[in-house]
Amino acid sequence: MKNLIYIIIGLLVWSACSDDDEQQRQAQLLDRAQLSEILRPDALRPNPFDTALDSMPPKGKSMKINYLGATLGKVFNDSNYKHKWAASKIGIVPFESVSDIWTSSVPLVKVESNEYVFVDELTHSEPFLVPKAAKLLNDIGRNFRDSLNSRGGGAYRIKATSVLRTDNSINRLRRINANAIEGSTHLYGTTFDISYSKFICDHDSLPRTQEDLKNLLGEVLYKLRANDRCYVKYERRQACFHITAR
Repeated sequence: MKNLIYIIIGLLVWSACSDDDEQQRQAQLLDRAQLSEILRPDALRPNPFDTALDSMPPKGKSMKINYLGATLGKVFNDSNYKHKWAASKIGIVPFESVSDIWTSSVPLVKVESNEYVFVDELTHSEPFLVPKAAKLLNDIGRNFRDSLNSRGGGAYRIKATSVLRTDNSINRLRRINANAIEGSTHLYGTTFDISYSKFICDHDSLPRTQEDLKNLLGEVLYKLRANDRCYVKYERRQACFHITAR
């Protein structure tokens, strides 16, 4: 166990180093909070909240949904200019590669699956956000669960599908997804995507319909946006809500 911890720390330092003396010095000054996170007793244990059915049980029971006055695509149509303006105000300077995360001068929070949010297996992004965005993500998940309980219940969590991206990951993603624009707000650590086509079902004792869950999530986002907590874009091709903290 102890040897494995030393190996992990060594890999983190190695990933942040280069031949440049300044970068080596910065790599040696790993934030104490990061080391504490690695060294905590349960750091190497599996996260129990990463286990889920990840499916929509058939024949879901309908629930009351409040109509927002238009389709979700029309309601949530905040332009990329708004997203980028907000991101540049509270976000990081975009990283070139993953190794830059460890020497960031701006605090970042690692986002993990919990009782309200499921963090998907990220293939083109990293599970880090600025504190304000991390809190927003958890608040969305908590408000979604509370709203669901107030409508009769159901064991569902929201699913985050994309978080922090780097210049390198954007370039890789553009090869398979033309929507991955070069100036993406995902580069600032302020932005994340939440699926509206998939919700995590922890158990199917009370199945709900995908359409109702999507619209319930829309209600939650509508209230948070009205309170100036975020900008939201309804992405049709990617089947997600693209959300930037304010």
